[in-house]
Amino acid sequence: MDFSLTDDQKALVQAAADFSRAELAEHAAEWDATSHFPVDVIRRAGEAGLLGIYIPEERGGLGLSRLDASLIFEQLSQGCISTTAYLTIHNMVAWMVASWGSEALRESWVERLISGECLGCYCLTEPGSGSDAASLRTKAVREGDEYVISGSKMFISGAGANDVLVVMARTGAPDSGAGGVSAILVPADAAGIEYGKNEEKMGWKSQPTRLISFDGVRVPVGNRLGEEGEGFKLAMKGLDGGRLNIASCSLGAAQHALTLSRNYLQERKQFGRELAQFQALQFKLADMATELAAARLMVRHAAWRLDQGDPEATAYCAMAKRFATDMGFNVCNEALQLHGGYGYLREFPLERMVRDTRVHQILEGTNEIMRVIVARRLLADGVIEALQ
Repeated sequence: MDFSLTDDQKALVQAAADFSRAELAEHAAEWDATSHFPVDVIRRAGEAGLLGIYIPEERGGLGLSRLDASLIFEQLSQGCISTTAYLTIHNMVAWMVASWGSEALRESWVERLISGECLGCYCLTEPGSGSDAASLRTKAVREGDEYVISGSKMFISGAGANDVLVVMARTGAPDSGAGGVSAILVPADAAGIEYGKNEEKMGWKSQPTRLISFDGVRVPVGNRLGEEGEGFKLAMKGLDGGRLNIASCSLGAAQHALTLSRNYLQERKQFGRELAQFQALQFKLADMATELAAARLMVRHAAWRLDQGDPEATAYCAMAKRFATDMGFNVCNEALQLHGGYGYLREFPLERMVRDTRVHQILEGTNEIMRVIVARRLLADGVIEALQ
């Protein structure tokens, strides 16, 4: 069992770190302060191949594994957590279109999504169905060769600055549950779409978050991804990888917080000694590093399971997401505490990192829902034994 990175993976890590330093780190505080969505930088990420990371090469992407993607997102998030989080969402949208769209849809959208010419949004959450996503009420009624979509989606990252939406809508009866949901690609400027105000959020301020309303929006039936009624299954497949992506953003945030803490403890003096000489603070730093190492192993293991098509990959992804996002927030919060009053100042990055990582425990399925997913699998016959 070899845990070391290959030479190719080391090169990916270095390239992602270089992009993070050159394009993200220097501007992250300004983007946060002004709620600026850096579309120009996102498009440069597309030029670097970072918007089609796990789309197959024959469809224009890099064709990398989910493990490779995790390594990349961990590095990018050390520059800007919020912007990297949007890049993960865009990658998920592009991958879904490339994987399940018709040939015509792929020809129309995939190349432009990979390049960054077009930006994507993932539309699952609704005002009345957050954790209970299968109860969504946005409906798509078929009329001839078109779907007519009505309803609303909430907390949509990138909304209002986007070009395409992947919308989960009910094509079955109102009580059809998960089996009555279809995934439909909708151009962002289609007649009948309205965007709400940019929400004032605690963190993730470098990307807009809006409610989207659909009032009789007409799109061709050919815009459906996969078969009718497969949408919820496709959405969950997307979220397996999405959970690893956001967990990887938490790893990067924790790594950055750990580095800042080490440097601060070595520079700051109190009572005539460097803070690094106080054993209590040494122990705190050691615990932060230990939790980060454990979370990193969990995320990379889950990514490997997903790459292998393991039947328990969903449970592994849920466990990794829960642990890594809890850890990421805790490490950033402890780093702020180690910095004392300075950590609370906007001049320092830690207060922003605490705000940005907090939402990771909520999105892509709350960490409570991650526990539900894992517990349900554990209660099935033979699964506990299979997870050894």
